[in-house]
Amino acid sequence: MSNIAEKTEQEHKHYDEDFTSVEPHHEFHDDTLEGPEPTEEDWKNLREVADHVPISAYLVILVEFCERFTYYGLTGPFQNYIQYPDPGSYPAQQPGAMGRGQQTATALTTFFTFWCYITPIIGAVVADQYLGKYRTIVLFAGFYMVGLLILTCTAIPSSIANGSAFPGYVVSIIIIGLGTGGIKANVSPLVAEQYQSKKPFIRTQKNGNRVIVTPQATYQKVFNMFYWGINIGSLSAIATTELEKNVGFWPAFLLPTCMFVPCIIVVILGRNRYVQTPPRGSVFLEAGKLFWYASVKVKGGLEACKPSNLSASHPELAAKATWDDIFVDEIKRALKACIVFCWFPIYWLCYQQMTNNLLSQASTMLTGNVPNDIMQNIDPIVLIILIPFMETVFYPTLRRFGISMRPIMRISIGFFFSAVAMGYTAGIQSMIYKTPPYYDHPQGQNWISAAYQIPSYVFVALGEIFASITGLEYAYKKAPQSMKSIVMALFLLTNCFASILAFALVSVTVDPKLTWMYTGIAGAAFVCCILIYAIHWKNDKVDIEEDAIARTDEQLEGYQGKTNLKDTAAEYEAEKGPA
Repeated sequence: MSNIAEKTEQEHKHYDEDFTSVEPHHEFHDDTLEGPEPTEEDWKNLREVADHVPISAYLVILVEFCERFTYYGLTGPFQNYIQYPDPGSYPAQQPGAMGRGQQTATALTTFFTFWCYITPIIGAVVADQYLGKYRTIVLFAGFYMVGLLILTCTAIPSSIANGSAFPGYVVSIIIIGLGTGGIKANVSPLVAEQYQSKKPFIRTQKNGNRVIVTPQATYQKVFNMFYWGINIGSLSAIATTELEKNVGFWPAFLLPTCMFVPCIIVVILGRNRYVQTPPRGSVFLEAGKLFWYASVKVKGGLEACKPSNLSASHPELAAKATWDDIFVDEIKRALKACIVFCWFPIYWLCYQQMTNNLLSQASTMLTGNVPNDIMQNIDPIVLIILIPFMETVFYPTLRRFGISMRPIMRISIGFFFSAVAMGYTAGIQSMIYKTPPYYDHPQGQNWISAAYQIPSYVFVALGEIFASITGLEYAYKKAPQSMKSIVMALFLLTNCFASILAFALVSVTVDPKLTWMYTGIAGAAFVCCILIYAIHWKNDKVDIEEDAIARTDEQLEGYQGKTNLKDTAAEYEAEKGPA
């Protein structure tokens, strides 16, 4: 930890987040104040804790709760809506509308997931280059509402009867996917931006204990709370699947449509409370030029493209460069994060089974008086219970013993639980195929209880806690300030590649091939679990040091909106003064 202390002492001793001179702090007994920076001895003897979460972050979590209530409330009935025919009357043993079969249903729900996770790229570009995160969320919320209205109106019985359900569904998921993508790319960086401290410090608590408050632990806490809000919202699928079974699809879609209205209201009324980062400008244009130089014009990669290096080797190119050395370092940090993301399509492939094939599996099992697609709600229920436990008991206990589970370790564990979930599901599928009356070609319910599925959802939830939540945290922490939304969108984009893999597996999502499909996915996730830690474990060793050094880049936030990066850096250096 000596490098952290040295770096902090040299560059940050006299400056706070607003670049104003401050005096050293000594004794602190107010839990709301920042204390002195930890020494190497402090790192050895004191435990890490999270800081307080600002109220504005809770508002963003509330926005995400409403949006996820809407999203999961809609998607809960989608598989039945497409797969099974209209039963004609309700309550129905097996609700449906289009009658297009499991393969079509899986293909369309997979396309919807693919679309929802490619559109964050659009939302990220709009936010980081033009409107900023807040205004982008408002804009795309408008698209979202239009799609909700189309879906609800085409799900009424008369629309289903005259064949409008299918075209209405296709149009609505395209518009809803655009809306949700624009929101998803920006809402998670926005919640993290509400916490402004960028360096670890010592706090003396009211009971007299000295602790180290770190951004790493705080971001972990913020994203755990954020994800907890997501899963509270996702319980809406319990209500909507009951509505589809007992009343019909139009009220099942109307409920989440109505719930989206409070989302828009909270976004607008809380506009003056949010910490907002202005758009940076043509990040993609500058990055494109930089990569062109690195791949075609200059030998030596990105490092050689720093203006300080170009001025000696290629003075004519240095004069044309619109970026500075800091921007090159930002790009390198972003790429380092994105390399880890390359493994996530396999994780998301495991996760996506919960929203389509596991629902179809439940339809071939005994579910009693509840609809088959209510089973997916086991996952958020488990998360709602486990996330507070992990945040208040599990992680703090580890920290008391000096064990801080860094991101790569947590991601590897998440992949392991995902592999276990799919392996267990393969075993359940094998049991279904051995059970009468339909055996390996079920045309209805085989005599086996759907309760056997519960561990599958529990293991999926454990995988989310360690992999999905950590992925959000990692994407935010490792992304430069100018590229928060873009890097977050790239993380979400991994879900698109999972959907492409799922498309490739559509041909085997039929009986009696499902056992081998689940087994193959489980094997892929387990191999990734091993490789992630073997290749990236060193990232955990430098996690704290990198984040502390990165504070210099974060301080450029006060100069966002400049069109010329060289001028930005010059202003920053002049303001900072000599070390």
